[in-house]
Amino acid sequence: MFVDQVKIYTKGGDGGDGMVAFRREKYVPKGGPAGGDGGNGADVVFEVDEGLRTLMDFRYQRHFKAPRGEHGMSKNQHGRNAEDMIVKVPPGTVVKDDDTGEVIADLTKHGQRSVITKGGRGGRGNSRFATPANPAPELSEKGEPGQERYIVMELKLLADVGLVGFPSVGKSTLLSVVTAAKPKIASYHFTTLVPNLGMVETGDGRSFVMADLPGLIEGAHEGVGLGHQFLRHIERTRVIVHVLDMSGMEGRDPYEDYITINEELKEYNLRLTERPQIIVANKMDMPEAEANLEVFKEKLEDDYPIFPISAFTQQGLKELMFAIADKLENAPEFPLEEEENTGVHRVLYKHEKEEKDFEITRDPDGTFVVEGAKIARLFKMTDFSREESVRRFARQLRSYGVDEALRERGAKDGDMVRLFDYEFEFID
Repeated sequence: MFVDQVKIYTKGGDGGDGMVAFRREKYVPKGGPAGGDGGNGADVVFEVDEGLRTLMDFRYQRHFKAPRGEHGMSKNQHGRNAEDMIVKVPPGTVVKDDDTGEVIADLTKHGQRSVITKGGRGGRGNSRFATPANPAPELSEKGEPGQERYIVMELKLLADVGLVGFPSVGKSTLLSVVTAAKPKIASYHFTTLVPNLGMVETGDGRSFVMADLPGLIEGAHEGVGLGHQFLRHIERTRVIVHVLDMSGMEGRDPYEDYITINEELKEYNLRLTERPQIIVANKMDMPEAEANLEVFKEKLEDDYPIFPISAFTQQGLKELMFAIADKLENAPEFPLEEEENTGVHRVLYKHEKEEKDFEITRDPDGTFVVEGAKIARLFKMTDFSREESVRRFARQLRSYGVDEALRERGAKDGDMVRLFDYEFEFID
């Protein structure tokens, strides 16, 4: 099965907890704090493996949780950092954040790596909190939680040449004749369901990768038929080979087919129209083909070269392959993300909505509820079993302005405040 789009969950490893410990050695009076820091959690890292061809493995494993860091130990021994979780992906994988749609990584070359979710840092041990005013703190941090997110992975084939056209115009036959690929071919009307790749060698030392892409139909850019499943694979191709059935066997007009397919490419992504295009007039061994080709040439307004061939009898294939190889030599790369390269260093400022440190709401029973990403991180890194840690947590909340915000919302002495799993009284 060819799988080219999956949604998975990834989570970086949590940091290890810091430790509260003291030196207790003979002949070392007032040994002082000796709690080590926790180790850092592992990142989830995607790495390109050119041996992979589909995202099939991700159909069976959809959750990737990296290991956490080791906890800190006594005698100021730090916990070990966790080793990164390496996940192998095929070349041509685009990784997007499921919530925002932002492209996190575009992985194309063998061995290329990208951090998808970062691990949390290790919590600090009590030796980090020693000060002249408090030389023996009973205070440590828990490890920072690792980043977590749902991501969508899309596979966009790394082919130099993409064969496009309506179903049953002869794309699969053409690919099977010029390469060692063995796509499904039959005498009845059907469309290829998955892209097929093949390597073409021209005979003069040149070679390129050709993809027979699923047949397009009208409305494909809106998802009709195989729709986007087809169109995503043509985004990386550098030359488009437009195959037309000149015999008119299916009762369709070749020129109408040509206009329809180009319109679909344009509607899906305007940049597809920038790619060099070669028109292949296939099935020229059929009786009506010559007459249809003359009519097609009269109607054609675009300045694209036309190659009459017969994939079945292999007529005209050599000239076509040489022409494609020539076109590729001058065809530029088309990156998925448009980049400006003007030679001038530019800093791009993006307007991003400022995230609030916290938000205060009120439940029907009158309880004030404090929420927020920054508060959640602080809460998860606090050891509530130690009084000193609780006092530090209260001081940090005050420094964030939580106390003042509660007063502005009308909190009075004795009112209940809920913070995740904890409830406490507000004391003014």
